[in-house]
Amino acid sequence: MAPTLTALLCLGLSLGSRTQAQTRTLSRPTVWAAPGSVIPWGTSVTIWCQGSLEAQEYRLHKEGKLETWDRQKPLESKDKVKFPIAHMTDVHAGRYRCDYLSPTSWSEPSDPLELVVVTGSQGKPSLSALPSPVVTSGGNVTLQCASWMGFHRFVLMKEGEGQPSWTLVSRPAPHGGTQALFPVGPVTPSLRWTFRCYGYYSNTPQVWSDPSDPLELLVSGVSEKPSLLTQQDPVVTSGQRLTLQCHSDVGYNRFALSKEGAPDLPRRLGRQTQPGLSRANFYLGLVRPSHGGRYTCYGGHNLSSEWSAPSDPLDILLAGQLPYTPSLSVQPGPTVAPGENVTLLCQSQSSVDTFLLSKEGAADPPLRLRSQYQAGQHQAEFPMSPVTSAHGGTYRCYGSTSTSPYLLSQPSDPLELLVSGPSMDPGPPTTGPRTTGPGSADGPHWYLYILIGASVAFVLLLGLLVFLPVQHQCQGKGRKPGAADPEPQDRGLHDSSSPAPAAQEESLYVAMQDIQPEEGVELDHRNTQDEDPQGPTYAQVSRSRSRLSWGLATSPSPVSEGLLDSEDRQAEEDRQTDCQVTASDTSRDVTYAQLDPLALR
Repeated sequence: MAPTLTALLCLGLSLGSRTQAQTRTLSRPTVWAAPGSVIPWGTSVTIWCQGSLEAQEYRLHKEGKLETWDRQKPLESKDKVKFPIAHMTDVHAGRYRCDYLSPTSWSEPSDPLELVVVTGSQGKPSLSALPSPVVTSGGNVTLQCASWMGFHRFVLMKEGEGQPSWTLVSRPAPHGGTQALFPVGPVTPSLRWTFRCYGYYSNTPQVWSDPSDPLELLVSGVSEKPSLLTQQDPVVTSGQRLTLQCHSDVGYNRFALSKEGAPDLPRRLGRQTQPGLSRANFYLGLVRPSHGGRYTCYGGHNLSSEWSAPSDPLDILLAGQLPYTPSLSVQPGPTVAPGENVTLLCQSQSSVDTFLLSKEGAADPPLRLRSQYQAGQHQAEFPMSPVTSAHGGTYRCYGSTSTSPYLLSQPSDPLELLVSGPSMDPGPPTTGPRTTGPGSADGPHWYLYILIGASVAFVLLLGLLVFLPVQHQCQGKGRKPGAADPEPQDRGLHDSSSPAPAAQEESLYVAMQDIQPEEGVELDHRNTQDEDPQGPTYAQVSRSRSRLSWGLATSPSPVSEGLLDSEDRQAEEDRQTDCQVTASDTSRDVTYAQLDPLALR
């Protein structure tokens, strides 16, 4: 009895250890698909099953099929095996499991793998972000997947993840078709948030529609904003080519363009034009009504998922979309002087919510004013006061409605505003004479005053150079050769009986042409009130004192009359007459040169 019990106990221990070893070895295998579980129609895919090193055979089972779908023996690596599918079709779509055979038994089956085929026969849904694909860091957003195909369910997948992120039952969409709303968030700039969505019917859950276009959420930050501009005027017409340019001096590698209310974000890589400068052109094609709206752009770096702060908004307005043409007039008139008050009046008999006034060639957006109903017309008054030269140009006005603020009427006839006259730009008030110069209003004429002043100075100098030699000539002619030096007192004219007076006078005249004032020469102005103030002026050279004496010529003194004979007296009178005429002519020339600049001023 004892040997029997001992044998039974040993057998039990042996079976128990073998069962534990078998349980420990036969773990559940894993199954996956490469390159993914969502496969386009007609492409290849490989299903992998990984088990144990003791596995001798692997089996692949498809849900809904009684028989084994495929069998494979391990070759190089005994712990896994692959089941290739050369051409994926709807026949291959479904749910798969795998198991393997150990030396003792079969393992438990793996978790299911859902293999999906994407067909080209079903239209792709649309994916959009509400309210916008631009999200601040830490914010939430709702993704809307919608289709007119009447899909029963929608699937949202995030790029980089092999398995579906979310699956939702569809609901009727407000404007027809079906949709599903996927809440997403909070978003952070540490991850890329790129999504696609699919639709399918309940009876074929592994046969999906084509994927939607990818939608990347833009996580905006606080880095320096770029600038957005258009290569055309902000007011465009149908058929024009529309290109928007986003540029920055930060050196961003990529740019994104966002339209208010639009579901997607077109992307362009930044092109470096200069060190530290980059830009991207967004060509939107030929203008259509859908292009009207408000745009902003963002800049980003390739190594970061965070984007910059948004640019200032740019409005694209589409003219010619409403079937009426407003009129544009100006009060008081199209030609005004600087500083006047001007009002541009835009009117229309059609119903208008807002009037817009644009200036041809201006970079600023058009002015907007709410419409007022007066005297049977809708109108808006655009005041401009005070007018400056910058207001001159060609203007047009448009009308728009509140429901479509970016779609405008036909343009009014052009109105040209002319600003004529000197500039009346505001400046500090002046109480005294106004200073002119290059920066003043009269700047273009300031050089004339300098030229006139220089001319006046030149004329005065020339007059003096001409007048002084003539006076010296007259003095030389009035003095007899060989006469004694006169006394300091005024003795009148003295005659001499020296021979050849004509030749001596000629020699003295020649000498007076080259005479230079000697050192110590001074002018002596004699104002004799008791003498005739209207008498002619003459000059007398006093050699004893080396000075020029000025006086008023009078009749000869009795002493002089006694010394002069009749012939010399006649010659003396002729010389005085010549001197007086010459001095008088020169004096008049100098006086005219002095008065002439006064007239120019």
